[in-house]
Amino acid sequence: MLSEAVAAGLPFAGSVTPQEAWSLVQEGEAVLVDVRSAEERKFVGHVPESVHVPWATGLSLTRNPRFVRELEVKGGKSRPLLLLCRSGKRSALAAEAAAKAGLTNVFNVSEGFEGDLDENQRRGAFNGWRHAGLPWVQD
Repeated sequence: MLSEAVAAGLPFAGSVTPQEAWSLVQEGEAVLVDVRSAEERKFVGHVPESVHVPWATGLSLTRNPRFVRELEVKGGKSRPLLLLCRSGKRSALAAEAAAKAGLTNVFNVSEGFEGDLDENQRRGAFNGWRHAGLPWVQD
């Protein structure tokens, strides 16, 4: 996957689909890291047993200055880390920051938890973790 990322010009290790991410997690090959805010996880839902390291916090989504350090502590340095956000955009930024900090095995989960916006400006209609029918819970 790393060679694909290089060929695509990505500033991090690469991207995986939600289905690929779940398969890697189930096989024990990777750690799923939810980078959304605590509020999003609580009110929108989250993947059971995912690790939570927010990229940004609070209602104003202020960038978490300890993100990379928390990612290293909670996710580990040796196993691949699969970063998940709402749509795959924040997690791509988080993966880029992690790569710049020296973490070389960090991947973005494309489509995110809720997926891309549809023609009615709503998420969840045609892609994303939940749309794929993958496991998730809501508080």
